[in-house]
Amino acid sequence: METDINILIIDDEVQIRRLLEITLNLNGYKVSEATTAKEGIVAAATHNPALILLDLGLPDEDGLSVLKKLREWYNNPVIILSVRNSEDVIIKALDSGANDYLTKPFRTGELLARIRTALRVEINKSGTSPILSFGSLSVDLPGHIVRKNGNLVKLTSTEFSLLALMAVNSGRVLTHQYLLKEVWGHSYSDQTQYLRVFVAQLRKKLEDDPTHPSLIITESGIGYRFGN
Repeated sequence: METDINILIIDDEVQIRRLLEITLNLNGYKVSEATTAKEGIVAAATHNPALILLDLGLPDEDGLSVLKKLREWYNNPVIILSVRNSEDVIIKALDSGANDYLTKPFRTGELLARIRTALRVEINKSGTSPILSFGSLSVDLPGHIVRKNGNLVKLTSTEFSLLALMAVNSGRVLTHQYLLKEVWGHSYSDQTQYLRVFVAQLRKKLEDDPTHPSLIITESGIGYRFGN
């Protein structure tokens, strides 16, 4: 399975780079590699990869700093791969523009699934339709209309704003702080219990089984991921 999709790996661990190169090549991706922050930024500018896998523990510069520099001009997905697993670091990475975060060691199957999701979302964004579909759910953004199995779902304006924000960012982990700030404003950025109430309401209206949600997925201690 050959594709023209180029993935850039920025990681100084030779074993990890080798594992990633073999895994990605076997699944049809082309691979570019960099071992330092400086090399990585140059490679990103030179190759314009479809996706970047970025380690945070680089020898010459912290990966979060690299991420912020990349996000000044690079718009494609960035997935963080790191041994750092604290909620603070994960939240910082996501709020700094990472599309996803995987803690080392990770399963290659899970990484491939996250890559496919990130690339699929990017393709959808490039030809963004005003009506987004997720299985039996459709979200008409300009019309503020939501349907489940063809039936109209009544949402409050706040519920729709929250759903629209998550739907447009489908497949991406959105932190509690980001969702609260975007929907309710800066003064609500620490009101996580407020967000939980609205997520619970949306699940009741949209999920087939609200107790086992398949659309609005909780990322414990971090936020939510939307998509099925």
